[in-house]
Amino acid sequence: MNMPTQEDMYAAGVHVGYSRSRRHPSVVPSLFGMKHRMDVVNLEETQKQIQSAHDFLKTVMANGKKVLFVGTKPETKQLVLGTAEKLDMPFVVKRWVGGTLTNFKQIRTRVNMLHDLTARKEDGTLVYRTKKELLLLERKMVKLELNFGGIKDMNTLPGALVVVDPKKEHLAVAEARVLGIPVVAIANTDCDISIIEQAIVANDANVNSVGLVLSTLTDDVQA
Repeated sequence: MNMPTQEDMYAAGVHVGYSRSRRHPSVVPSLFGMKHRMDVVNLEETQKQIQSAHDFLKTVMANGKKVLFVGTKPETKQLVLGTAEKLDMPFVVKRWVGGTLTNFKQIRTRVNMLHDLTARKEDGTLVYRTKKELLLLERKMVKLELNFGGIKDMNTLPGALVVVDPKKEHLAVAEARVLGIPVVAIANTDCDISIIEQAIVANDANVNSVGLVLSTLTDDVQA
């Protein structure tokens, strides 16, 4: 893994936190100070956190387990999608469907329906009697793809989650915690990192910051 310099991280805005009024106490050890009433992240700590999370993900993948990437914020979801696709890992970038992890068996029935409808459409065996019926089936397929397209090849529960902004993705984090699935999270200063196994305190809203952290975090994690 090629760790970016603190200068590179600073240029990408990785250090930019929120105002003190939004600060969660759990991030205090990861702060450098304040500037213009805004928290400044200690980039030396961020580098250590990235290294630790990278090594953890490498171990998870070496054991043959999937890592689920989660990030639905409009400004960064394309980065999450691109990272997951590059690694051939599952992802959620539209919205988190309640029970995706904790009700995984039932979710798989919806995913199997998507696989079935897609296969039948492709081989010409999708049966419908009217144009309205066809329209309804196609709408169902679109909805299923929207909700479950990113996890349709995730046949078992993931070995870990990578989350951008655990405060926004609190439902995903909560389900992972119930099941004991470790979470790696890029978390800004408003997040409670005490509930995250591998927290990376960094600007989680800026495209350049998230892009730099994600690319470093996932660099050479696959054997």
